[in-house]
Amino acid sequence: METILPKSSVRNAGLDILRVLACYMVVQIHTGEFFYISPEGGVLNGPGAFWVAIFNSLFRCAVLLFVMISGYFLFPVKDELPTFFRKKFTRVLFPFLIWCVIYAIYQFMRGNADLSATLINILHIPVNYGTQVGHLWYVYMLLGIYLFAPVISPWLQTAPKQQIRFYLIVWAITMTIPYIHLVFPEIWGECFWNKTPMLYYFSGFLGFAVLGFYIKRFHAQKSKGDYLLGFILLLLGYAITAYIFASRLNTAKSIPELELSWGYDTINVAMLALGFFMLIKNLTFRNPNSWFARLIEDISLKSYGIYLLHIIVLNTTYSLMISWINGQEYLFPLISLVTFVSSYLVIKLISYLPGSKYITR
Repeated sequence: METILPKSSVRNAGLDILRVLACYMVVQIHTGEFFYISPEGGVLNGPGAFWVAIFNSLFRCAVLLFVMISGYFLFPVKDELPTFFRKKFTRVLFPFLIWCVIYAIYQFMRGNADLSATLINILHIPVNYGTQVGHLWYVYMLLGIYLFAPVISPWLQTAPKQQIRFYLIVWAITMTIPYIHLVFPEIWGECFWNKTPMLYYFSGFLGFAVLGFYIKRFHAQKSKGDYLLGFILLLLGYAITAYIFASRLNTAKSIPELELSWGYDTINVAMLALGFFMLIKNLTFRNPNSWFARLIEDISLKSYGIYLLHIIVLNTTYSLMISWINGQEYLFPLISLVTFVSSYLVIKLISYLPGSKYITR
């Protein structure tokens, strides 16, 4: 996915690896939905749902890793405002708009919309998507971070460590609120006429972008302490995430209820993201010019295109492979792997076409 990093001869290998891993995580998360969400949108509790809890609870932080990588490279904002917005918005917005049209046509070809509805969906793109394609929500969130980046950048560039840490601590507290709500449905000023309670201004995805910059500024170098912290956070975050999801399979009456511990606004998923980041950010290749290092770089550069495309490839791959799995739901990561590789190859082929940057970026 788009993470601000321009193509250059000097790259951070660890963050390339992290971006590729996060891109695959997204694919597996979406593959898992076939195994715990029924066609009607309810909870599908079977063997597949258990394996989703085991495998995908570890990967739930995929999007957050992309936001942290974005923050790592985005701040401080050095360009003038018009130049900054022109670079960032055109890099993300043009492919997004094209894929909104593609998905509207795709739904028509699948028989999910007639010609009139398809035209309306395309005209609806300036409002919200072009059709109901859930994974594209990420682009709106990323554009929102871009809009706020020039506002917060001067502070991040000059603020002492304790100020940024104060923000991150309060932000972390906001990620306990989904669990507090199990006991107290409304806290700190929440009520039906007030959707902006006390800590509202500290919450959200911006915190992960700030966290990515904080790591770059204060924890960029290799450290045994960082590796230990990353391992502990990863282990603890996974245990909490998987246990709560699995324990709610027999009682949850809706998908949001089941996915409580999978929320991007939960402290345990944030622990997973920070754990992965601390463990991988400083990895290097012994030979940066090896075929494997070049492949990782190429996949990393094409991760946004892979993200935009993969739902179409996933639907096709699932329909072809589900009978082959034949009840062995623990094999669903194979569907993810085939989808990921196929999506990369398609984007790779598209990249050779003139003007492909407006499709794959």
